[in-house]
Amino acid sequence: MAGWSVRDIPDQSGRTAVVTGANSGLGYVTARELARKGARVVLGCRSEARGRDAVARLRGEVPGVEVELGRLDLGDLGSVREFAESLPYERLDLLVNNAGVMAMPYGTTADGFETQFGVNHLGHFALTGLLLPALLAAEGRSAGVPISAQSGAQSGAQTGAQAGVRVVTVSSMAHLFGNIDANDLNSERRYRRWTAYGRSKTANLLFTHELARRLAAAGSGVVAAAAHPGYAATNLQTAGPRAEGRRVAERLMALGNRAIAQSAEAGALPTLYAATAPGVRPDSFTGPSLAMWRGAPAPSRRAPWTLDDRAGERLWAASEELTGVSYAAVLKA
Repeated sequence: MAGWSVRDIPDQSGRTAVVTGANSGLGYVTARELARKGARVVLGCRSEARGRDAVARLRGEVPGVEVELGRLDLGDLGSVREFAESLPYERLDLLVNNAGVMAMPYGTTADGFETQFGVNHLGHFALTGLLLPALLAAEGRSAGVPISAQSGAQSGAQTGAQAGVRVVTVSSMAHLFGNIDANDLNSERRYRRWTAYGRSKTANLLFTHELARRLAAAGSGVVAAAAHPGYAATNLQTAGPRAEGRRVAERLMALGNRAIAQSAEAGALPTLYAATAPGVRPDSFTGPSLAMWRGAPAPSRRAPWTLDDRAGERLWAASEELTGVSYAAVLKA
């Protein structure tokens, strides 16, 4: 893993990837580098206009790229369902749950969830569940039937290693800011923007932990892994202050991006590693090597509460209830 860079990304020819929040920042870089290696990429973008601009930019940077644009608003479960239903491919090799919001003023999604929890976790939980049949199809597995039970198929672990079918969810070092409160998932009792953000990023890691466990129990070799960018210069840092009209805070965040943040290209490396590198283990967490801040991809520090089986089960049950998306029919042990 030492010194790993985009040059080390294996050939992605014949693979299809969905990247959420792919119109800019980390998502765009992730989609672009996958495309450079031959992947067909689907950009999941909330804004169709910005999504079209990203498609045009991608085609200019990667001539001959196979790229599709899908409108995806993770703050609207109806939009999530429409995106999943309109995906023009029956097989999906890679899902990168990248999109997110950070430290926003209190608000709610179209479905009434606190914005950061709703977008960063619930939207991706629903999307992954709705796209899981396509991921299992790429693995060579029928819904609800372990690979070991299919005629002529290899074991789940072998197939997953060969096909590299993966779900990569982008968390943050800010997950260290706090554990989720199972009795106040939507921060209705007290809202603090950075605490709510940290909890949503903890939810990303608990989701990965529980998804990895359930995939293994179902005999699937699909790898659920997580990554984080460290401190990378994107529009996330300035979006919250801008939404509240806090001009001084917005300028300070922009200054921090210029002075001490690494580039979006560097910040995307842990995600690209988790998405493509050989031997990535289920429930692994990859981030920058230097104090979780910057540097080449490496195993990252992780709060112990993100590995709590009971907490993962509780969050999973609540997420199914809140989104109306159940994995049970697809993941039968």
